[in-house]
Amino acid sequence: TSELLRNICMRNLVRKYCRGLTAERKVQLQQKVVTSAVFSGKKEGYLESLSQPFLETRLKENDLNPKVLQLIRGENIKYVTPVIKYDRNGFKARERLLVLTQSSAYVVEMAKIKQKIEYSTLKGISTSNLSDGIVVIHVPEDNKQKGDVILQCEHVFETVTKLCILANKQSQVKVVKGSLRFRVGSGKEGTMVFTVGPEPQVFKDKTGQLTVV
Repeated sequence: TSELLRNICMRNLVRKYCRGLTAERKVQLQQKVVTSAVFSGKKEGYLESLSQPFLETRLKENDLNPKVLQLIRGENIKYVTPVIKYDRNGFKARERLLVLTQSSAYVVEMAKIKQKIEYSTLKGISTSNLSDGIVVIHVPEDNKQKGDVILQCEHVFETVTKLCILANKQSQVKVVKGSLRFRVGSGKEGTMVFTVGPEPQVFKDKTGQLTVV
């Protein structure tokens, strides 16, 4: 009888908790479940991220330049966050915005859209197993795309989770060790190397590879 009552009590407590969840809190928990499936036991910093709630967005829609809003009019903006984008050739760091809508991801520079990636064409998303915020968005090899997108995000777990949910690409997120290959464009590839050091930095090494410490 004690065991039966214990189970009934537990079910009642769970039911009460679930019925008391706000819509916002429910979305948070659903996103955290995806984050766990993608990163748990794979990427450093995941455990520390558990207590940090995801924000709906890091920047509001009215923080975007009106010209950008006009260019993506008709699309429902879901998430905006500042990022650092690294050029595919010289690996120069550029301040950009990553704008996620219901159907596409945009890399934005002030009033310009530098790259648009439709979720239906997105080939995959890669991050390292270390505590850096590097995210590589892999795109198809066609004339519409300049090559894969190399970004550095302050809130990497949040950003990748939002992106893979909107794109429905949870199964195509890879957490890599050591290095990864990315497409530069015109059939060319580059290599990114991940390593550990006394302080975080991202630079082009003597061999021409992008090194992330």
